[in-house]
Amino acid sequence: MAHGLDEALAARDAAPGSELLAGGTDLMVEVNLAHHRPSSVISLRHVPELRVLESRRIGSGVTWATLERSDLRALAQAARTVGSPQIRAAGTLGGNIGTASPAGDGLPWLAALDADIEVASKSGGTRLVPWSDFFTGVKRTSLADDEIVTAAVLPDHMPDQQEFAKIGPRNAMVISVVSAVVMRWDDGTTRVALGSVAPTPLRARQAEEMISAEANPSDAALAEFAKMVAAEVRPITDHRATAEYRRHSAGVLARRLLERCLAA
Repeated sequence: MAHGLDEALAARDAAPGSELLAGGTDLMVEVNLAHHRPSSVISLRHVPELRVLESRRIGSGVTWATLERSDLRALAQAARTVGSPQIRAAGTLGGNIGTASPAGDGLPWLAALDADIEVASKSGGTRLVPWSDFFTGVKRTSLADDEIVTAAVLPDHMPDQQEFAKIGPRNAMVISVVSAVVMRWDDGTTRVALGSVAPTPLRARQAEEMISAEANPSDAALAEFAKMVAAEVRPITDHRATAEYRRHSAGVLARRLLERCLAA
């Protein structure tokens, strides 16, 4: 158990590829189901440097319970959908980032912002990785064996409006079938990012470009936006939903969130 970042980095350096444990809400599911038996575990729960929440930097150890009370609107909305109060008190944004599940509730928000992932190692120091380079596949990242995710770093210019929502088979404590974040700035610039519709978080960039050119989108423009979002996702069929349902839902959800942004 590490009690400071230097101690955690030294432990990671001494045991490259060791399992990192923060809240344990993802790892312990795999352990309890006998899907994973880590040979070594480094607990980050008591590393104070990772639990710092600043205006443009979210430490990887910041819990969902803290984030749901923050003024980061869409991330707070996402945080409130994560598990039960007990899970939110333990689970962290860094765990979401490190697990890199396509259904990670915080990941579309990071993608929509074009956030950087801050990582650190004993030998290499600290580096920033664009989110699009960090997430490389289903539960796969570019994190090196001796590195630890230390924070999410946000841009200086935050959106004027931002909204999150997700769809699942029930109303609470659910893994998303589709999740989405839409952000819009006062100059019309719009971004839309989605989860559970591709191996990694996905930006619907063609839809963004089209709707960003619309100062006051008409119903026809909103319909075209939804259609373009649906065309850009790359969903699969699994035990939670069909690819066709995910594709349709992605367009509907993105349009609804954009309408919320426009109405604010």
